[in-house]
Amino acid sequence: MLKIKEKKPIISIGSITAAILLSLTLIPAAIAKDVLLRVGIVQRFGDEAKEKLTLSSTSGDNLTLRVVGEDGQSQTLQTNRLQLEVIPRPLASPILQEKVILSDHATFETAENSAKNWAKMGIKVEITQPGRWQVWAKREVYENPLVRHWLLTSLQAKGYNQPYINSVLLKEKPQVSFQINGVRYFPKELEIESQKNLIQVSHSPDQVRLYGGTMRLQPNAYGTFTLVNNVPLETYLRGVVPHEIGHDAPESATQAQTIIARTYALRNLRRFQADNYELCADTHCQVYYGLTGTNPRADQAIAATQGLVLTYQNELVDALYSSTTGGITALFSDVWDGEERPYLRAVVDSPNRVWDLSKQSLANETTFRQFINLKDGFNETGRRVFRWQKQASLADLGQDLETYLTRRKHPLADFQKIQWMEVTKRSPSGRILTMTIQTDKGILELHKNEVRSALGPPRSTLFYIDPIYDTNRQIQGYNFIGGGFGHGVGLSQFGSYNLARLGWSPEQILAFYYPGTTIQPLNNSIIFWRGN
Repeated sequence: MLKIKEKKPIISIGSITAAILLSLTLIPAAIAKDVLLRVGIVQRFGDEAKEKLTLSSTSGDNLTLRVVGEDGQSQTLQTNRLQLEVIPRPLASPILQEKVILSDHATFETAENSAKNWAKMGIKVEITQPGRWQVWAKREVYENPLVRHWLLTSLQAKGYNQPYINSVLLKEKPQVSFQINGVRYFPKELEIESQKNLIQVSHSPDQVRLYGGTMRLQPNAYGTFTLVNNVPLETYLRGVVPHEIGHDAPESATQAQTIIARTYALRNLRRFQADNYELCADTHCQVYYGLTGTNPRADQAIAATQGLVLTYQNELVDALYSSTTGGITALFSDVWDGEERPYLRAVVDSPNRVWDLSKQSLANETTFRQFINLKDGFNETGRRVFRWQKQASLADLGQDLETYLTRRKHPLADFQKIQWMEVTKRSPSGRILTMTIQTDKGILELHKNEVRSALGPPRSTLFYIDPIYDTNRQIQGYNFIGGGFGHGVGLSQFGSYNLARLGWSPEQILAFYYPGTTIQPLNNSIIFWRGN
């Protein structure tokens, strides 16, 4: 069991998040008992017509509502049940809403690298997630239509064909509404708390979850609303750890996951700055179900590792992890664009010497196929997605690709047929860096994790393809043969199961997946994110 030798103070993030995000410097020495996180548990409330959201107190308790109206007046209400709905309210006159979308990405990591590149050109940017991750020209900087169109024209003149202006003519504005004791309220701001710090949230009849902390309903960047859970870090982990690592994970694996989940949360507080909260509750961040589904094993791991984080040169690591690596971990740059993290390396995911990467690089296609056909001796051997095989027809692959290209407004989105597909470049860890696809309208290249976004069959980018021919030797589809599930960077959750059962400690597990890192108590000298 991990123990903290010295009781050190934990930094309060609630009052200093803006300073972290804007200055990207050392965390100031603001001290408190726990870190308060802002987690968007319902991110785009109001996207669907007649969508409703129900909040209720637990037995013997009430909800206290702080309601700020359109006139700025505040009032406090009490109820044990609150049903929120979004009602469209007609505008006196239509409003043209425009934004310059600079680039579109499958992941935050690549979007952030793109944002840095646009910023180097002097463009003020913000990272958003209306569906996929996007980089926008910062709205409050480019708020004038002439300035927006000038920016787009100047970029096109320099040869940038990705950026475009998204224009929507708004005739109505969504407005949150609720009714108490026969009176209907239209709040501009809404904060919800309870005496027991427990609130039940139901987004659908079959999904009722209990959350600790308080709630806030607030507007987001997409014209809808986000329900934000303000929750202490250690309470947040109770809703993450059992759902990420599993309820039956060995003790050492659960403790390793806890340290990584804590580190990941604190390192990624900048993700939803454009929407004025910090983290989401799904796989784009970490799965978070509140206090629903907590279990004693995870709670014990949280208590045993309280305040412990993983660092590299006194900075929180980019604590990436996936369920199954497929037998080898990937470098950061194998999957996303951006600078390498020295501690995210290609590591053969086995306690034994089953493969020597220094002599047999998986960048070679023939060698890669030999590796992916190995099944024994790995940490994940026997797991369902350690090795996988899926087939797809040209028609199905074409439909997947068309959807992807249309969403990205790609010039080849109107193609009719895929004629040929080929992996043209791999990394030394075997991940696909480039896949080339010949269509009837031209050739396109998919890079890194975009392969998974564009095509349905791949569960990872650790695969090869073989064409499927008919009796006339015409290609009918492709066979995808691969390993792993997810990006494969950092810790393998199922791999940690095996190492824990072999008697490895949490320290040994994390040192294996993140070489050169250090476990230490959170303190006010640790850099959360170095940024640029």
